[in-house]
Amino acid sequence: MNARVALLMGSDSDYPRLETVVKTLRDFGEEPVVRVLSAHRTPDEAAAFAIGAKKAGLQVILCAAGGAAHLAGVIAAHTTLPVIGIPMDNPPLGGLDALLATVQMPGGVPVTAVAVGGGGPMNAALSALRILALADPGMADKMEAFRVTQHDKVLAKDAALQEKLNS
Repeated sequence: MNARVALLMGSDSDYPRLETVVKTLRDFGEEPVVRVLSAHRTPDEAAAFAIGAKKAGLQVILCAAGGAAHLAGVIAAHTTLPVIGIPMDNPPLGGLDALLATVQMPGGVPVTAVAVGGGGPMNAALSALRILALADPGMADKMEAFRVTQHDKVLAKDAALQEKLNS
């Protein structure tokens, strides 16, 4: 089966914080393409990847970058596929610079952004899976089962807390 989701990052040093993306996608049966491509250091390769992405069978591209965070915008400029930006929480500004760069795309170059750090990488993967679920009933069923599991886990934690507080 061809990959439907790609994860691009500007530096391999970001991968430890992005492993949850790969794990989440794999938990739902998706094997992503994972690449290190830089908007600044490998601009031709990044553009070529974006231009060929749809023909390669990709349906969603996740782009993680810190600092100037231009990767998502460069990719979005070269494809009509959905692009989700993952701003990395790198020093010295803790990801504020990456967040602002990701959400300040000019009109006509859409990039969706998730949170800086924390749940951002996982939410990027889940957002990609929800996009796939629009045209894939099997994935839609998996996403609904995930939602129910999340619901049930919270209620179980609440019940345990209530028992602890009342004993």
